[in-house]
Formats: sequence, C-alpha cells, structure tokens
Amino acid sequence: MTTRSLRLFTLLAVLAGTAAPGALAQPRPLQVLADGSEIAFTTRQLGVPVEGRFTRFEARIALDPRRPETGSVGFTIDTGSARFGSPELDAEVPKPTWLDVARFPRARFRSTAIRSTGVGRFAVSGKLEIKGQAQDVVVPVQIAPAEGPGQASTASGSFTIRRLAFKVGEGEWTDTSMLADEVQVHFKLALAGLAPP
Repeated sequence: MTTRSLRLFTLLAVLAGTAAPGALAQPRPLQVLADGSEIAFTTRQLGVPVEGRFTRFEARIALDPRRPETGSVGFTIDTGSARFGSPELDAEVPKPTWLDVARFPRARFRSTAIRSTGVGRFAVSGKLEIKGQAQDVVVPVQIAPAEGPGQASTASGSFTIRRLAFKVGEGEWTDTSMLADEVQVHFKLALAGLAPP
C-alpha cells in the first residue's frame, strides 16, 4: 500500500468512526395496518359538532421508541376521500371553496423532528400541507404496545389546526361565527413491527 493510499484509508476510517449514530442505524419502516387505522376530524357549525373522516391515506413510519430522534413520519391523504356521512356535505367538500380536490388532490405531512415526552409518548414536529398551504405543526402521539404476540401496537393522538390558515372555507365561510376556525384532527394507527420501548 502506498503512502497516499494509507492516508486515504486512515481518513475514511476516522470519518466512519465519527459519523452521527442516527445516520448509521435508521429504524426499519413499520407496517401500518388498514384494519384498525383511521384519520378523522371534528369541526363546529353554529356550535354543533360536525364529524368527518378520510377513507384513503398512506402512511410511512419508521420509529425506534428508544431512539425517536432517528425516526420519520410521512402521510399522504386523498382529500377526495373526505366523508361526513351526509350526501350533501360529501358533495360540497371537494369544491374550490373547501378542499378544491381537482387542484389539490392530496394533503401531506412530513416530520422534521421526533422527541420523547415520556414513556410511550412523543412529540412529532413537521410540515402539514393542505390546499397548497403549508403550516408547521406539532403532533402529540401516544403509543400503546402490542398486548400479545402477533398483535399490533397502536399510535393515537389529536391536534388542532385552523382551517382558514389553509384557505378551507372561503368567501362567506370565512365567518367563524358560522363555522369554527378550529378543526380537531384525531387519529389511530395500528402498527406492526414496532420494537418495545
């Protein structure tokens, strides 16, 4: 081995030894099970709760509860799958005033940081994009471990967004005395392959 080759080998060895641990050992992706998973939301019209849900979404989650900072979370939601259980509302929501599904068929969330806030509890910071508008959000998540072999763990939580920040409900619907600005998003995800805390 030449002197130049020896120096290059030594440099590579030093760099490998000082690389960030998170970059060397990313957690494996988890399987999100459709059965037992849901994303729902609640708003208020004239003070009366109105509940809905999204029936189609994809989630990509990689998380080691012992090293949450190495994990990542990503969601893609089909905005055209919003359902209220009312034919009139279901037909109204895709229109430009609301979710404008023709122009914005997907809503997205991408995590930027994950930190532990207690045993089985995490704060997931990230960017939420709806109708072309992006906002920073922090999502609290609680994980219940699987109760037995072959069973799924459960991740659940809720957080509040302001619909007007995403231009959902334009024109006369910007009047928050008619329809509340706050929308509570709540979710439950069945996860396979999650390591114990």
